[in-house]
Amino acid sequence: MTRDEHAVSIEATVPFHFCDPLFVVWHGRYFEYFGMARAELMKSRKLDVPEIRGLGYRMYMTDVRCRYLYPLGYGDDLRVTAWFTAATPLIRVAYTVTNLTQGRKSARAYTEIATTDAQGELLLQTPSVILERLPAELRGDAS
Repeated sequence: MTRDEHAVSIEATVPFHFCDPLFVVWHGRYFEYFGMARAELMKSRKLDVPEIRGLGYRMYMTDVRCRYLYPLGYGDDLRVTAWFTAATPLIRVAYTVTNLTQGRKSARAYTEIATTDAQGELLLQTPSVILERLPAELRGDAS
């Protein structure tokens, strides 16, 4: 997973309510951080939820993989970076989570997103109107 020029990052501080009794971030909370970074990435390409719906499509998560590398703890500052790695047949977004307080990578992950029409019928390819908003190198027409 290499980062491209279109990568987007968010930063946050781990709140107490994200932690288990040992003050370590519960593993499921990482997916919330991925969601926040993915939302910013999609917004940067004019693919926020209202825009996707306005085009007559819906998007659904079909696969999520995460590798935990170093824990996040209460009060740690973190950065989540998200970028596209594939556009068709599914959109794939990769992530890295960095524990800025400890200077260590905490996780790496990816999600895959399928597109459906407005009625929920699965599309076998990402529609061209969405592809046009994704990085050129993923569409095969890099210039």
